[in-house]
Amino acid sequence: MRKLRVLVLVHETLVPPENIDHLSDKEAGEFRTEFDVITTLRALGHDVRPLGIGDSLTELRLQITGWQPHVCFNLLEEFGGIVTYDQHVVAYLELMRQPYTGCNPRGMMLSRDKVLSKQILAWHRIPTPQFAVFRRGRRPVIPRRLRYPLFVKSATEDASLGIAQASVVDDEARLRERIGFIHEQTRSDALVEEFIDGRELYLGVMGNERLTTLAPWELSFGSLAGSALGIATRKVKWDRAYQQRHGIVTDPAANLPDGVPARLDRMTRRIYRALHMSGYARMDLRMRADGSLYFLEANANPNLEEYEDFGRAAAHAGISYPRLLERILLLGLSYRAEWRE
Repeated sequence: MRKLRVLVLVHETLVPPENIDHLSDKEAGEFRTEFDVITTLRALGHDVRPLGIGDSLTELRLQITGWQPHVCFNLLEEFGGIVTYDQHVVAYLELMRQPYTGCNPRGMMLSRDKVLSKQILAWHRIPTPQFAVFRRGRRPVIPRRLRYPLFVKSATEDASLGIAQASVVDDEARLRERIGFIHEQTRSDALVEEFIDGRELYLGVMGNERLTTLAPWELSFGSLAGSALGIATRKVKWDRAYQQRHGIVTDPAANLPDGVPARLDRMTRRIYRALHMSGYARMDLRMRADGSLYFLEANANPNLEEYEDFGRAAAHAGISYPRLLERILLLGLSYRAEWRE
């Protein structure tokens, strides 16, 4: 691959130092993804500049017009403190006619909106748990069609914010209490969906028109499996000490029933295309004991830390971390945005 000028977009607090050997695992973990991406791209010979972004795009415009990067490597997860606003930064890149990595603005908007994505996929007859939305500031009216147990979470926040064992409720009193908790703690609408008891599966996918899917990955709950509900709480996903204490791991999904891998592959591709996604993504699904599959969430631009799920799934498929990042660069350079037409 030819050597490129790569502008890496990160949150203003996550610009990594040149070296992290002197930091603790917890300190380095704050910007591990940013460090892995930047150092790997530099090792590949690319001219790399990190740019920290907070609530202004002035410096981004100056870098684009002055330095003229071949591509922006987008690692942003918010803008101005608002999770759903990172899609507007990508839209700004398109207005500037600037190639970038990862998902396009429409795909980000559709996939980040948990309610709208479920409505779209239900129209496409892709199985998803029954759900209802309870607007913040309104008195909850519980639909009779909802069947307990139910899972309560924020309709907009990601990274498992607001999710705990108490998120699964089995009666109306607890349901109302948890809806109120989500409204107050996350300041967002509450999404309530049927709780699917089963295996938690993740599938990585890359591509614009032609898609490549990675092997199914599974979240194993370790010692929690026999004492608690299998749900990906914030501690389960992000607290490394908690993970080690309970033996929580993610690994290739083993012993899947016959036909399930092929159905997962087809389902993932349909979801990706129905939500107009591009670049790369991770799909979260649940599989019941009878092999039935249910879509949970589509994650545009998932974590690219070398030893997190997406990177490990790529390595399992024979795609090294440097090759993975270069493939993501090529997908960004080849994406046919409207201005290219």
